[in-house]
Amino acid sequence: MASVVEYKGLKAGYHCGYCDSEEGKVSCGMWAHSMTVQDYQDLIDRGWRRSGKYVYKPVMNQTCCPQYTIRCRPLQFQPSKSHKKVLKKMLKFLAKGEISKGNCEDEPMEPTMEETVAGDFALINKLDIQCDLKTLSDDLKESFESEEKKKGKSPKKEESKGLIQSQHIEEKLGSGEPSHTIKMHMAPKPGKGADLSKPPCRKAKEIRKERKRLKLMQQNPAGELEGFQAHGEPPSLFPPKANKSNQPKSLEDLIFESLPENASHKLEVRVVRSSPPSSQFKATFQESYQVYKRYQMVIHKDPPDKPTVSQFTRFLCSSPLEAENPPHGPDCGYGSFHQQYWLDGRIIAVGVIDILPYCVSSVYLYYDPDYSFLSLGVYSALREIGFTRQLHQKTSQLSYYYMGFYIHSCPKMKYKGQYRPSDLLCPETYVWVPIEQCLSSLDNSKYCRFNQDPEAVDEGRSKEPDRLQVFHKKAIMPYGIYKKQQKDPREEAAVLQYAGLVGQACSERMLLLRN
Repeated sequence: MASVVEYKGLKAGYHCGYCDSEEGKVSCGMWAHSMTVQDYQDLIDRGWRRSGKYVYKPVMNQTCCPQYTIRCRPLQFQPSKSHKKVLKKMLKFLAKGEISKGNCEDEPMEPTMEETVAGDFALINKLDIQCDLKTLSDDLKESFESEEKKKGKSPKKEESKGLIQSQHIEEKLGSGEPSHTIKMHMAPKPGKGADLSKPPCRKAKEIRKERKRLKLMQQNPAGELEGFQAHGEPPSLFPPKANKSNQPKSLEDLIFESLPENASHKLEVRVVRSSPPSSQFKATFQESYQVYKRYQMVIHKDPPDKPTVSQFTRFLCSSPLEAENPPHGPDCGYGSFHQQYWLDGRIIAVGVIDILPYCVSSVYLYYDPDYSFLSLGVYSALREIGFTRQLHQKTSQLSYYYMGFYIHSCPKMKYKGQYRPSDLLCPETYVWVPIEQCLSSLDNSKYCRFNQDPEAVDEGRSKEPDRLQVFHKKAIMPYGIYKKQQKDPREEAAVLQYAGLVGQACSERMLLLRN
């Protein structure tokens, strides 16, 4: 099934959840009736992000708090001192029930889900009611089938060809990362100088060690896949290593350190598909919602009637992403999931994530405020980085962890820059630049173009808008034909604005619904 989107245009002058400005926020948005994981991957690589089924992109050079897409490189990730502290604190709590008093750093905190899309909150509620996907998908099937008949093709074959192509990705020497040109097929790097977005070269020995360690994890996927358990696994799998050299402990060593037989607590991490909802998701929905409700009331000071079931469903359970399970993909498939943290048989935290062709993308986290002392925001981010490394073992191109937006001008949002190495997305040319090279520019100006090459352009930009696909009156047609039937000049402006934001490749694959 193709992605079907309804472009809602530019929204300016509304409340910002980051700096509290009453009318400083500017963004463009679209309602996604359905979306393939490849299209969403390409969109987040152009600065878009989703909240429920609403997909939005800040207008970077106009908005009050520019939001730069940030990704961490898990394969080279080294936990910092403070990260290790959080992991040790969790192990102590699980082993002996110890609660470390005192220095409980302020948990980094995302604004509430609707603050991130503030002015669009009412719009999302309205759209959710208006957009009847059932009739839409029937119309779509009909028009697809007639299209395919015309071409004399079976729709199934085409689909599987697309899948095979996306999986046929060459690996860079030994690192198991896709080469940059393929990862960034929307925006290849200009061919001058060193490619800053590639991870530094690593010694073969180091790579072998990491592979071995990750293989161990894979044999016992630590509850990262539905229904398994994370702590309390057979201790033999992670024997305490004799510290031969001063080799720093890996992330896996720190997360899966074996616990004593008589450990005080047991932690399990389960990944359950949220859309379409799996049976495990349905069975735990009520309990998960109650954790969310308490989190919103205690942490975000919401009144008790505000975090409703429908609000929870709309923002954190509904997703436009189509579930996909290709043979070489992750065992759990691609799409939208809830990563549930079970302590002694009850949910204490939930990380909302999307698993995409090249990354795990973090959407939101909520947790039981009684467990704030465990720094669950940091702990869950480290677990998600570990999870990405684990998925990479089977699916080599899946090697990044996207943390949403980095907002340099907002002190409480700068913590994301502490997961190194990480890159920020250039808002003009859509290439990835190591964060260290961006910080001094951001200290001087809220809005920055990170690509230092003044000649560089957005390689994935819309070059042939006439090839854009439109879905109009139950028919699919290129924009070149559609525009001949249109008299309103505003229509052309809206379609061209959309084309510029999504780029050429997405504009040719996604169907733009016009009424």
